[in-house]
Amino acid sequence: MPKVTEQYLVDRRRHILEAARRCFLRNGGFQATSMQDIFTESGLSSGAVYRYFPSKDEMILAIAEDNIREVIGMIRTVADEHSGGAVGAALAAATDLVDTKTEHEGLPELSVQVWAEALRNPHLGPQYRRMLMQTRAEVTDIVRDHQDAGHLPPNVPATALADVLISILPGYILQLALLGPNTIPGIADALRALWPHPGSDEAQTVPGGLAMRLPASDSGMT
Repeated sequence: MPKVTEQYLVDRRRHILEAARRCFLRNGGFQATSMQDIFTESGLSSGAVYRYFPSKDEMILAIAEDNIREVIGMIRTVADEHSGGAVGAALAAATDLVDTKTEHEGLPELSVQVWAEALRNPHLGPQYRRMLMQTRAEVTDIVRDHQDAGHLPPNVPATALADVLISILPGYILQLALLGPNTIPGIADALRALWPHPGSDEAQTVPGGLAMRLPASDSGMT
């Protein structure tokens, strides 16, 4: 019997999750979707699906984890490639990824469903909270790097700054889910404007070391 490769396992897992996403979106939620729906959508037997995901809860967590991992990975990549650069660029890259996943995977609707399920589901809730705490720790590490480089206020706890930055993405995702992508354009550009590259002509360093753009025409100051 041919040996199953690691790539085969990764591709099969992705195939199942893509089928589950389509079912959750089409049926209007997790509760309205049965495992049989996912078997049918994926074209796989129950045994093949259960080999990867013992329950629907495990699929929901896997979808949430994949989304979080991709967003954090994007933020970290931008931060590493532009060491000492703009926080806004990292956040803008994350929103660009959210936009792509909105178009192809229905990320906002699924995210809201995951949040609701985490609040009501005693099995999924604690696991999702642990996932969020890990996310918080990773973003905190990125923030500390920027503090050490002098591009974020050193006198504010890194965890507090991380919480502020993390809060931006769920707010953006919620607006996408409720209002649609065409009603909130320009978010990435706004993030770059709020936190431009510290060395740019458009950045002004305020007390505490935070680089911000302060346009004279809009600031109300003379």
